[in-house]
Amino acid sequence: MRAVWKGAVTFGLVNVPVKLYSATEDHDVSLHQVHAEDGGRIRYQRVCEIDGEVVPYQDIDKAYDDGERTVIITDEDLKALPAERSREIEVVEFVPTEQIDPIMFDKSYYLEPDSASSKAYVLLRKTLESTDRTAIVQMALRQKTRLAALRVFGDVLMVQTLLWSDEVRDAKFKSLDEDVRISPKELDLSKQLVESLVADFEPDKYVDEYQAELRTLIKAKLEQGDALDTAATFGEEPEEAEGGEVIDLMEALRQSIAAKRGGGSGGGGRAAAGGGDADDSHADDADDSSGSGRSGGSGGAGGSAKKAAGGGAGKKAPAKKTAAKKPAAKKTATKKAAS
Repeated sequence: MRAVWKGAVTFGLVNVPVKLYSATEDHDVSLHQVHAEDGGRIRYQRVCEIDGEVVPYQDIDKAYDDGERTVIITDEDLKALPAERSREIEVVEFVPTEQIDPIMFDKSYYLEPDSASSKAYVLLRKTLESTDRTAIVQMALRQKTRLAALRVFGDVLMVQTLLWSDEVRDAKFKSLDEDVRISPKELDLSKQLVESLVADFEPDKYVDEYQAELRTLIKAKLEQGDALDTAATFGEEPEEAEGGEVIDLMEALRQSIAAKRGGGSGGGGRAAAGGGDADDSHADDADDSSGSGRSGGSGGAGGSAKKAAGGGAGKKAPAKKTAAKKPAAKKTATKKAAS
């Protein structure tokens, strides 16, 4: 695991240096969007609604609008806020653990000692265990001030961020205002049903069936060959295109040799020279193709995948020939030197 935050837990004069780690992770299969017709990756661009231009990320600020006016908040404004500079988990109070309703919990983090001695860390952990208390703390995390609960989880101290009180909605439903009568017999039968299903909670025995079936589906498609070359979804040329080009070159060489044996020395010489240039240019094309593939993949332009799919390999071929002009220029210089 990689620490997402470093600081110290402080209460009174006690200071406990710690590292913060995410305690949970999402197990969902990661999916992305593609064009249904050709499988090309879908890219989104940040476009200014005033001039219609694509805006680089570094030129984007945040803003707040109240309906009629908009206030722009720059990165400098956010960095000036004191909360972002804080590196302390400040203990505000210790409360009975049962008083914190689970609806308040948001995200969980493990705390690891970050000092030569873990004595202060262990002392705080044992204190919380023996008193059955949870520490309510405040901290700055990801540019926001957080309210959190500091508690014990096994042998580890854990911080669980809490929702602010105004972030929890009131449960007000008219249907619950009705006076409903429950008979003692109905209540007794309901209790019996509960007792028949009583068990200890074992989270490992529960499986996300949807995700399991999705992974099975993906595996089956891969095994059946029902998949695309990933490079092609970024608009890069598939390897088959280069293989076809090699076959064409071999056929050209055969025709050149046949023409030379037939006595056409002038044509044969040109064919041989042409064949050599084609071989060299093919090698250069291979390099250019791999280079263009890298740039195409890293560029991330939304239109590149569509252009590759719509225009076919024919649109890329001229670019490759242009890149191969430099070796041809070198051969011309060699011929002049020989003459």
